[in-house]
Amino acid sequence: MASTKEKVLALAHQYFEDTVSNRRHLHQNPELSFEEYNTSAFVKAQLDELGIPYEAKADTGIVALIKGDLPSDEVIALRADMDALPIQEVEGRSYGSKNPGVMHACGHDVHTSSLLGTAKILNSLKAEFGGTIKLIFQPGEERLPGGASLMIKEGALQNPAPSAIIGQHVMPFIEVGKVGFREGKYMASCDELFMTVKGRGGHGAHPHQNIDPIVITAQIITALQQIASRFADPRTPTVLSFGKIIANGATNIIPDQVYLEGTFRTFDEEWRAEAHERMVKIAVGIAESMGAICEFEVRKGYPFLINEPQLTKSARTFAEEYLGKENVVDLDLWPAAEDFSYYSQEINACFYRLGTGNAARGISSAVHTPTFDVDESSLEISTGLMAYITLRRLGY
Repeated sequence: MASTKEKVLALAHQYFEDTVSNRRHLHQNPELSFEEYNTSAFVKAQLDELGIPYEAKADTGIVALIKGDLPSDEVIALRADMDALPIQEVEGRSYGSKNPGVMHACGHDVHTSSLLGTAKILNSLKAEFGGTIKLIFQPGEERLPGGASLMIKEGALQNPAPSAIIGQHVMPFIEVGKVGFREGKYMASCDELFMTVKGRGGHGAHPHQNIDPIVITAQIITALQQIASRFADPRTPTVLSFGKIIANGATNIIPDQVYLEGTFRTFDEEWRAEAHERMVKIAVGIAESMGAICEFEVRKGYPFLINEPQLTKSARTFAEEYLGKENVVDLDLWPAAEDFSYYSQEINACFYRLGTGNAARGISSAVHTPTFDVDESSLEISTGLMAYITLRRLGY
């Protein structure tokens, strides 16, 4: 009798071409966050073909259930995100985006098509295992407040309540054929910063008659760097960056105000809250001391992502069984953010990385770039591995 691994490998291979076809369809028809209407309809049609029941959540989100035929109360959730980014894809790809200015530049087409492929594998084997597998296809990972938070609010983790949730994400810096795991804290929280420093503009030759918001802003930016360098515990990675500054003055014109946008990221929720207060206090205080006004908004984003150690350790062991120990690598802390973190704050979670790079073929561009692509052979691994981890967690 064939082993679980042999069965999953065979089914992953059997459904590989379908998974590639689905990925290319999704890649050609990307939709922005919370606008995934056609994508959602496509997923529903696929589930209908498989006879897998589902319900809508958060408008375009979907929660589907596969119930094993054997007795078991165990419930495991698997998650994929469906939205694309406002990026114009490079020309010349036969499967390139048909929607101008919109592109699956973060691999969500891979995540969605892979979860559909995993669903096919698990559905084919449901007579042989017990338990329920909850498939979560969520919208809006790329935009606040994050589709995961909305799915949770609408009961995606209830009725039935999973004991664990597993997600995977493409990683172009890991070669195809390999996957990466990290126990504990993995990805950062992410907050958006919006600041306006209001002074009094005038002629650059008469600075004494003005309240120069540019000089004051420079002081604020410099002082705020102490949030990371002096106030943060050195053992807690902290990033504070400003990526947009608009003054709209001229060589001889001091403007009335300066507008800034930035990001704050860290790995500790208590320190995160403290840092928010410190940033506002420092910026407002400096502005007031120099005769200006500072309006500072901290728009709270995703929390940090934590991989529950025991769940992640077992998932890594199963990945080593499926792919070979040499093809499972360690991950470093990653200061990017992911709304899968909302799930990880609610229940035991494991978020691992799927290698999609192929340097020899020139497939190495980072996510969120117009040239991003994946080695599609990773789709046979993505579907099979997630199915195998799930089945082993269910004791099959």
